[in-house]
Amino acid sequence: MLDALRLLVDTESPSSDLPSLHACAEVLCEVGERVLGSRPDIVASDGRPHVRWSADGEPRVLVLGHLDTVWPLGTVDRWPFSVQGGRASGPGVFDMKAGIVQALFAIASLQDPSGIRILFTSDEEVGAPTSRGLIEEAARSVGAVLVCEPSHHGALKVARKGIATYRVRTTGRAAHAGLEPEKGVNALVELAHQAVAIAALGRAEAGTTVTPTLASAGTAMNTVPAAGELAVDVRAWTTDEMRRVDDAVRSVTPVLVGAEVTVEAEPFRPPLEASRSAELFALARTAAAELGMPELTGAEVGGASDGNFTAALGVPTLDGLGAVGDGAHAEGEWIEVDSMAPRAALLAELLRRTLRG
Repeated sequence: MLDALRLLVDTESPSSDLPSLHACAEVLCEVGERVLGSRPDIVASDGRPHVRWSADGEPRVLVLGHLDTVWPLGTVDRWPFSVQGGRASGPGVFDMKAGIVQALFAIASLQDPSGIRILFTSDEEVGAPTSRGLIEEAARSVGAVLVCEPSHHGALKVARKGIATYRVRTTGRAAHAGLEPEKGVNALVELAHQAVAIAALGRAEAGTTVTPTLASAGTAMNTVPAAGELAVDVRAWTTDEMRRVDDAVRSVTPVLVGAEVTVEAEPFRPPLEASRSAELFALARTAAAELGMPELTGAEVGGASDGNFTAALGVPTLDGLGAVGDGAHAEGEWIEVDSMAPRAALLAELLRRTLRG
């Protein structure tokens, strides 16, 4: 498993670099062929490679993950894959190349993997613009989705917040700030009004956060700003909350006379609600107990994954089945080496039980 992990980490795969993604997909296919006994396919979508493999029979379970990382090309030159003190480290080792390796070995350990489908995408870290359709197509034909994203300190991820992002643009009228400011319409002041009103849409008691994050306006120190732009990050545990905030943001109106406000919503990930993972989580807890593992726990996390898409379709989805470690997206991310085999065994047993059910 460590040899396979080293190969994948050494083959860098930043989301933004298509040649590197293709190279990593080829390496992943070679590893997959050695471990599984048959070569996965590479499916291209808008120039991006996504790796897919299916066992015999009608697909019943989808094992989902991603091969892209947040680390720029060349990171491995200064921070190479290494194993020290029971930890393996390197760019992308925790999020989520160790999870990919564990998934391959888990499936290979099954006497009969019939009904299992694998999909490892190459654009999860940038919102899945080219793979969402592939993910949803694969999920619609199965009864369960098991996501091999990293665990939360060993806990499985039983719920994930949905994520929506917006760009709020204000338009005013420029004027000289010293000579005749009254002839202008200040797009920055309008933007400030909108930022305060939109931030107030958050509901702490429901876990809904609405956060203005980036703002810009104006062209010169002595000019009334004629245009402004605000980025907004929204996260919520339920679809109802996502819709409430979406309706409110899209309905904003100008405060200043003569100002205009427009809102552009970017593609968003729906939440993975706990109800979608409950049955699979109970199955995983039973499997862990029978394997003699410590009691398995579940965690609700604010970040999203491709599992959010499958859960939104109504397909039972359980996340966080990948590596035990820490530091996702941070310098020095690492995994616990001794946990790799037990986590692969857990996934294998969960696959057996899911296929039987």
